[in-house]
Amino acid sequence: MRSLLVTPPLARQLADLVLSTRGGDLPALALEHAKMSLASTLASAAAGYGIESARIIRELDLADGGTPVATVWFDNARLPLASAARVNAVASDAAASDDSDMRSIAHIGTIVSSAALAVGEREGASGRDVLTAMVLGYEIAGRVDESLTPGRMQRGFHGSFSTVFGACVAAGLLLRLDAHRLAHAIALSATSIGGMAIAADTSCAREYHAGLAASTGIRAALAAQSGFEGELGVFEQPRGFLDALGGQAREDIVRDWGVSWDIVTDMAIKLMPGAHPFHATAEAAAEAARAGGRISPDDIARIVVSAAVQWTDFKGEPHPRNLVDAAHSLHYFVAAAIADGGFAWQHMDAAKMADPVIAALQDKVEFDPEPPPLPDRFPHRHGGSVTIHMKDGAMHHAACVAPRGAGVRGIDWHDVEDKFLQLFPRAGLPTGAADSCLEAIAHLERTDSIRSLTRLLSRR
Repeated sequence: MRSLLVTPPLARQLADLVLSTRGGDLPALALEHAKMSLASTLASAAAGYGIESARIIRELDLADGGTPVATVWFDNARLPLASAARVNAVASDAAASDDSDMRSIAHIGTIVSSAALAVGEREGASGRDVLTAMVLGYEIAGRVDESLTPGRMQRGFHGSFSTVFGACVAAGLLLRLDAHRLAHAIALSATSIGGMAIAADTSCAREYHAGLAASTGIRAALAAQSGFEGELGVFEQPRGFLDALGGQAREDIVRDWGVSWDIVTDMAIKLMPGAHPFHATAEAAAEAARAGGRISPDDIARIVVSAAVQWTDFKGEPHPRNLVDAAHSLHYFVAAAIADGGFAWQHMDAAKMADPVIAALQDKVEFDPEPPPLPDRFPHRHGGSVTIHMKDGAMHHAACVAPRGAGVRGIDWHDVEDKFLQLFPRAGLPTGAADSCLEAIAHLERTDSIRSLTRLLSRR
């Protein structure tokens, strides 16, 4: 009697795929993008270090203490793995200046960076091993999240439901879990994360979710390392992960492994702060204003925006008064880009939010009642257009599909360096620290131990 082939549970398939891939199998560009993601994460964390939400989480975890094995970035302290990763991820996400995945704007880079640096530091991992763990952690998180788009968002679930797998896989690789244990770590991650999208859109819960994803993924890997087992069928079973979050077919998650890498094709580095879906539209607004020559804001009658995010009803409200509001206000992005020739890091300051010129322009922003149909189910990939209607009847129009810093446009190291050198000094490390850290990141694949970088991130 011929035996029937049994398809392994998805958690085991993912573990097998990860462990079948060696660092040498990855293209150089994937490792370069991992370094860019790491530089972006550290820059954003430096900007977020002093934000109240980041301070609260840092103080809570420092008060709890524990075995000091991983650096709290820009501090003189160390914490247990999951705690350090949580504190660092919260700081990066708090500034709304980290990278995003352009399919659903999950901040995978922050999570794989904070998890890989924490575990890599304790384990004494090489720079290449850390970068490899980041690429593969990003891949699993990206594939899972792509399968959930747009189902999880329509159900109100935040991107932390997928970014947790980035932390889990990155940590599991650096802990050298075998396939059995890594599969259980992945399964445990699937049943231990939370996060509501509405809270992330309107409050500091966004960075709270990031901390949960980073710490929970590491804890799942540590539990599995010690022999803790979960339900390996948690993804595909009825009422399981994919069913609950509106996921696509499980086969899509493992199809064409190694043909391309998500960190190359879908990662985007933020070169301005705030919600990544608005960046392309802000670029279009600035370009439309330039097309009109020297436009006086007083001469503008109305500003018509046609953006892919309209299909998700994600555009916020005008007249923000704090970072959370500003990060989620498409009105503000467009008005500021027209008034100042672009949207930049200073636009998260309260003084800019109160600028009367920008405020007046926000009241002139309106949205196309019939935006063009989308070519696929990923609205955040498709940017937007802006038409400035002048009082004299002239019109100035521009469109942008993907923002600068997006993988689809190619990411320029000079842009990443410029971001790093602008934001990293905000952490208050000694003079020269920014240049030293940037140099270490640029050559990370040659480093025998990641500790040479994490030492540069401490005040000690």
